[in-house]
Amino acid sequence: MSLAAAPGESDLRNPRIRGEDNRDSGPRDPNAQGVAPRFPARADSGAKSHRRCIVTGEIRPKKELIRFVAGPEGSVVPDLAGKLPGRGLWLSARRDVIHTACARNAFARAAKAPIRPAPALADQVERLLVQRCTELLGLARRAGMAVGGFEKVAGRISAGAAGVLLQARDAAEDGRRKLRTMARARVPVVPVVECLDAGELGQAFGDRPFVHVALGRGALARRFCDEAARLGGLRDMPVGASELT
Repeated sequence: MSLAAAPGESDLRNPRIRGEDNRDSGPRDPNAQGVAPRFPARADSGAKSHRRCIVTGEIRPKKELIRFVAGPEGSVVPDLAGKLPGRGLWLSARRDVIHTACARNAFARAAKAPIRPAPALADQVERLLVQRCTELLGLARRAGMAVGGFEKVAGRISAGAAGVLLQARDAAEDGRRKLRTMARARVPVVPVVECLDAGELGQAFGDRPFVHVALGRGALARRFCDEAARLGGLRDMPVGASELT
């Protein structure tokens, strides 16, 4: 995919393009594309605000970035929910971008303050994203929107009731192929997400490892896919999917 053009000198005078956390909406470049495949946005998302990555200069919807804020004693705090007070410092949801921000002191330059990230900041963000994904799956299971196990998942796909197919990234390929083929044969195609381990999938089902999980359609599925896309970037395994309906 192509990278968004870096903003010019005149653009950098605009606080929204500089990556500052102003709350007014309206993207500067609605056609900008990041380097990591994303789950397609819903049709009404163009009105939602975008932010600029302080490392790459890419302008992306906020849900596709990681927000950080300055914490106590000069620390850098990940704010995955985007709700902590303070000026937001935004990065593309990619491990290499976080490493670059740490190595080049990008947080301090953007914040104009002497803040320093923890050495394992990317690992911290990855753990937080895994937690958000498994919590959403737990909500879906309790609501009857998520099932695990080959037969149950195959049944949901066959009945057209599967909105997302989740498969453990550490599972054997031959065990995943049949369900993946079924999912991709549906119209519309069922997105396949493979950025979680079997143990992580199982956290939503009583800590028993699961290789296959089907998630129903709806707002919860879209939220999960947004978080899974960010996690895929942190695990250096881009995640792609077709439109959720």
